Amino acid sequence: MTEGYAKVIIKGSPISKSNFKLFNVNGRAILPYNSGKYHDRYALYEEQIALEARCQNPNIVLTEALIAVLKVYYKSRKRHPDTNNITKSIFDGIEKSGLIINDAQIRRLIIEEFYDEENPRFELELFAESMYKMEYKIVDLENPIAPIEYSPPPNKKSFNNNLTKSKPNIKNTEDKILCEVCGKKIKKENSLSANKGQIVICKDCFKKLF
Repeated sequence: MTEGYAKVIIKGSPISKSNFKLFNVNGRAILPYNSGKYHDRYALYEEQIALEARCQNPNIVLTEALIAVLKVYYKSRKRHPDTNNITKSIFDGIEKSGLIINDAQIRRLIIEEFYDEENPRFELELFAESMYKMEYKIVDLENPIAPIEYSPPPNKKSFNNNLTKSKPNIKNTEDKILCEVCGKKIKKENSLSANKGQIVICKDCFKKLF
């Protein structure tokens, strides 16, 4: 066992915390864990990280400032969370495991994105700053490769498109909102949203989840 070092490997496609938030009647974001619905995935994922991190690193507790190297292997090149957004999900689980005391310990972080259709996962290495240092450099490629081009996210409309489209009829839109849990039509003021507004539930069903 190397002193001041820990490594965690969690199999499965990493998920982002922001996609699983619900908002209570006061507008506060919460993460349900026993609703029996899609939203529970984040809480279960965090528990998986905590359990496996502890099992893979028995009797290790890192209490000092840390350097982190995170390698994320997605199943698909086209459909996956923003890599910058999943770090919160991962470090929440690592902190919960007791392997670290506080995710604020991560003072230096390198994130690398890869693809592995057969074995999606993330690999995290933690190094104590009192024993290790980070060195990196950017160099020119001798043989440049084809660039990986990106398009705007599908939910991001251009400014010009927004100008040309008329404002929707709010009343008609509200009348068509359906609760994800009970399936009933609900008004906007009686609803709670999750997953950036893609999922909506009524306040009655929300109260039953807790």
